Amino acid sequence: MQTFDIKGSKRVAGGKKAAKVLRGQGLVPCIIYGGAEEIAFSVDEEQFRNLIFTPNIYIVNVDIDGKVYKAILKDLQFHPVSDKLLHVDFLEVSDDKPVTIALPISITGNSEGVKAGGKLQVEMRKLIVKGLIKDLPDVLTVDITNLGLGKVFKVQDLSFPGLELLNGKAAVVVSVRMTRAAKSAADAAAAGK
Repeated sequence: MQTFDIKGSKRVAGGKKAAKVLRGQGLVPCIIYGGAEEIAFSVDEEQFRNLIFTPNIYIVNVDIDGKVYKAILKDLQFHPVSDKLLHVDFLEVSDDKPVTIALPISITGNSEGVKAGGKLQVEMRKLIVKGLIKDLPDVLTVDITNLGLGKVFKVQDLSFPGLELLNGKAAVVVSVRMTRAAKSAADAAAAGK
């Protein structure tokens, strides 16, 4: 998995007033939990731009006053009107403890159903997986080459080494829908026999 570095400084968790003062200075209040202790800190807002506004998932190396913690982004809070970043939660991770995270899906291959005139429908963009940090890929690759017309790939049809899929087993990930043109062509072929 790719890594991303952030530098912050410890803060005293002081509630709404203290957080408002930090935001006025261009800082974002953050917290890191899941380790030995919860640590409240603040980070310059500009450091989050390339971390948040990307489809990629990163292991974040959070440097708080010289001490580095390995974490993943767990939750973001935005202002409801201005969309300004208000608060960030990080979950500290370790190499020997499994982590639950949503990973993006990458579709590869040319589907037989699409070649026959069907329309590819991607129902899920991310899958929730559980596994060790060393086993987490950047994306989950789904090969749709053998996906025929009117067929679907469900979560139960997929597997990735070292990862447990936590989505519902019957949830549809990708499908090839029958289009009107494909249906009329199939009906014409059936009538011609």
